[in-house]
Amino acid sequence: MSADLTTANVEVDAGYAGARIGVFGAVFDPSGRPADVVVLVRGPDQPAAIARRERRAGLWLNGPPATVASAPGFHLTASNRRLAEIAALSTLRSEGAGTGALDLSAGMDPIFARAFVRLKAREGLYLEDPAGVTFVDKGLFRARITLPASAPVGRYRVDVLLFQDGQPITRRSRELVVEKVGLERVISGFARQSPWAYGMACMLIALAAGWAASAVFRRV
Repeated sequence: MSADLTTANVEVDAGYAGARIGVFGAVFDPSGRPADVVVLVRGPDQPAAIARRERRAGLWLNGPPATVASAPGFHLTASNRRLAEIAALSTLRSEGAGTGALDLSAGMDPIFARAFVRLKAREGLYLEDPAGVTFVDKGLFRARITLPASAPVGRYRVDVLLFQDGQPITRRSRELVVEKVGLERVISGFARQSPWAYGMACMLIALAAGWAASAVFRRV
């Protein structure tokens, strides 16, 4: 099997509203055995936290947060049919396919972990697409990766898996880089390298904007 991306770089600027990346490839099997293709996209790992709302003294407040040291910022599993029809759940989990393969148990209660996955799914960041891979001809396939604007910048790993008879046969891996460009990159770098100075600059800009607005209204 061969596979590649239509682009390996996504540039994020002021007008960025998400991106679509194509995956294409071919399956070489002279025997003509039926094949399934699963595309896995995993975004940069980052710390995560979720809190449960608790009623205290008649008020609904956030309880102590459950945290996990590392969770993918984006996770997509695209396939040519339902995962349950391709392989056993244990096999899919061992290959990292599907949201059920996400292991957030380290430091996070299973109830919180499931809630965290549901929240990410609502945000369009944790997805399963059983129609995301299409065979366009004998042995030729294509897939689509849709990144929402809220997907984090960083390095993504794209894995293309070939399944036959319920077993993974071949894996091809590619890297996808989502990075800020232009003024957004300068501001992001400034905020990361000098957080205190960035905070002070934001405060001064807000004060200046408030003073300008009040001056305008005094003249009206």
